[in-house]
Amino acid sequence: MTNQNVVVSDAKSGIGMTITGPAKSSSLFTAVVPKPPPAAAARYITISRKKPSMKLETGVGGARIMGGNWVDSMRDSSPTRKPSSPFSQSDQDHIRNSWMSRYPSALGMFEQIIRASNGKQIVMFLDYDGTLSPIVEDPDRAFMTNEMREAVRDVAKYFPTAIVTGRCRAKVYNFVRLSQLYYAGSHGMDIRGPANGSKHRKGNHAVLFQPAREFLPMIDEVYKALLEKTKSTPGAMVENNKFCVSVHYRCVDEKSWSALAEQVKSVLNEYPKLRLTPGRKVLEIRPTIKWDKGKALEFLLESLGYTNSNEVFPIYIGDDRTDEDAFKVLRDRGQGFGILVSKVPKETNASYSLQEPSEVMDFLRHLVEWKQSLLLAQ
Repeated sequence: MTNQNVVVSDAKSGIGMTITGPAKSSSLFTAVVPKPPPAAAARYITISRKKPSMKLETGVGGARIMGGNWVDSMRDSSPTRKPSSPFSQSDQDHIRNSWMSRYPSALGMFEQIIRASNGKQIVMFLDYDGTLSPIVEDPDRAFMTNEMREAVRDVAKYFPTAIVTGRCRAKVYNFVRLSQLYYAGSHGMDIRGPANGSKHRKGNHAVLFQPAREFLPMIDEVYKALLEKTKSTPGAMVENNKFCVSVHYRCVDEKSWSALAEQVKSVLNEYPKLRLTPGRKVLEIRPTIKWDKGKALEFLLESLGYTNSNEVFPIYIGDDRTDEDAFKVLRDRGQGFGILVSKVPKETNASYSLQEPSEVMDFLRHLVEWKQSLLLAQ
């Protein structure tokens, strides 16, 4: 087999990977990360009683997808079939094993993770779709199991726990139905703490933060326009996530993707303050402010009283490209770990991996058992 470079566009992370084969070197994956757009002037937008220390910036919006070609971006982010591999089965196994050595299982490395958290307060951050629930055809039926709900509930008894999702906060709350959690919906643009406060939080201030509140009328307007514009495309579904809009094309025939892309483009061209990013069978439309899941993680740590603290150990588990912002924050802070949920090798800012929601549930159960045994030993 001759050496060859294969560029893989990852469906969930949005990060390109160059895999060089045959895979013999220690550096199998090279991230190709697009440069961020230039930021405009910084400004504060807050309705929280507690003013966050981070600045909010506006960015470049409009109907633009990474790479410029809408349909190609949709296809790269949402492959409809398993691509044929240029590698032999032996090389594929080597690539997989090398990736696992770089991002080992969080279950297999559980003891090491616990040792790293020694003497610090663990704070749990969890994505929803693909992490606590499986990816399903109908986003309105992405239900978590009762066993997973019980695992999340038990974790929240011992550790501050937040759900950080692209979903509307109210919708994901209806899925989870646990009042003791923090919820950061719309990619962290809609944050609320437990209704009755939290035993883990330092201070009694209310936790409510909506940095994109001024965009609400625009988002609602775009949602209605997209509903009307896309109704001629069978299978297209437009979801209003309050501070962002999701256009799902999981049930749209691939032959109609181009038409759907043009329909979305025709609407977004009128809204330069909104930006569009591709996901797995979904187009996400959201405000151009510099706010993401990483910023939400930092805000929640600050709200919990851990601003610039060495006493906290955040663990963030997620499977989506938008979770990479949070993984990167943890890497840059040198605190805690990111755990990527994925069955396939992909470049990531996480430190560990889990393959599917069932393994996430096992990890959460391990945490609870460890904490309970620690308390019994005291």
